Amino acid sequence: MKREPLILAFSQLGIVLRNVGENKPWKNFEIGITEHEYDRLISTISRLKHHNGWFTEAMVRKAMLNIGRSLDSDLLASWCSKYTFSSQPKTVAVIMAGNIPLVGFHDFLCVLLSGNKVLAKMSSEDDKILPILVEFLVCFYPEVSQYISFSNRNMKGFDAVIATGSNASFLHFEQYFSKYPHIFRKNRTSIAVLNGLESAFELKSLGNDIFDYFGRGCRSVSHLLLPKSYDLNNIFEHIVHQGEVINNKKYGNNYDYNKAVHLMNQEKLLDNNFVLFKETEELHSPLGMIYYHFYNELNDVHLYTEQHKDSIQCIIGLNGLPFGSAHCPALDDYADQVDTMKWLNKLS
Repeated sequence: MKREPLILAFSQLGIVLRNVGENKPWKNFEIGITEHEYDRLISTISRLKHHNGWFTEAMVRKAMLNIGRSLDSDLLASWCSKYTFSSQPKTVAVIMAGNIPLVGFHDFLCVLLSGNKVLAKMSSEDDKILPILVEFLVCFYPEVSQYISFSNRNMKGFDAVIATGSNASFLHFEQYFSKYPHIFRKNRTSIAVLNGLESAFELKSLGNDIFDYFGRGCRSVSHLLLPKSYDLNNIFEHIVHQGEVINNKKYGNNYDYNKAVHLMNQEKLLDNNFVLFKETEELHSPLGMIYYHFYNELNDVHLYTEQHKDSIQCIIGLNGLPFGSAHCPALDDYADQVDTMKWLNKLS
């Protein structure tokens, strides 16, 4: 297998994903697949909410659009140019999480573009889309079929492991796979740091960082750091357009449960009828709730982020990523700040 045609195959797949993400109808064969194949993918997406209530059509399309935008031939070539392509491929088992649609795609991409073989173990919560995308990829570059396999049960015949899951899963990973070269990932979350000078557009974009994928991603903002005396009504005003999340049964159940628990415990909350705000320095908030606390000076922010550096995936806002970009990582914005491609290169 060669890298150049593989990059072209992924960039062609990117065209498909962008079209689906933007809800465009099939027009012609420039997209790279037939109208029947395109319709089959669309039909699968529309049925996913019956398999997994978190995977609404809007959220699945958003995930595919974000991935599709990164699958540009120039972006892929520039990124890959920093790494070698293995002439002696290893088989890497990729154990994927299922919290957001196609969350394991970047690991899948890294393994193949490093010249290695991928043995994918999909989550039962997210096992419908990737096999279809692999079919398309094989159509674009048939040789890649020899480098992709799926495992539904006990995995065998691999040389290294990339595994993503919960803190409980992390213990399982260590027990069964620590003897192999590995990258293990567990629970993380993201924060936003405001300075009080944010524009209306930035605050509205913060709503996407919080509510995209119903806040279930490690890049979802679950904690706000606010300057002293900041008026939270300013945030409420600019996230009101996100109120439809409460109509999702699973999200609504989490919101209702956390509201009931905190009210019974007589804990102080702010409530706008679709998300709860609680003042605390705790990092991880439950679904349907956002934690926040105030800082006096920027050094307080530095101390807080340093204290929680092993649990924070990304920082939005002041000295961090732009508002609204939490769920749009660049190709080299690696999970847990571990350069996956560099690690894969070392396997050879």
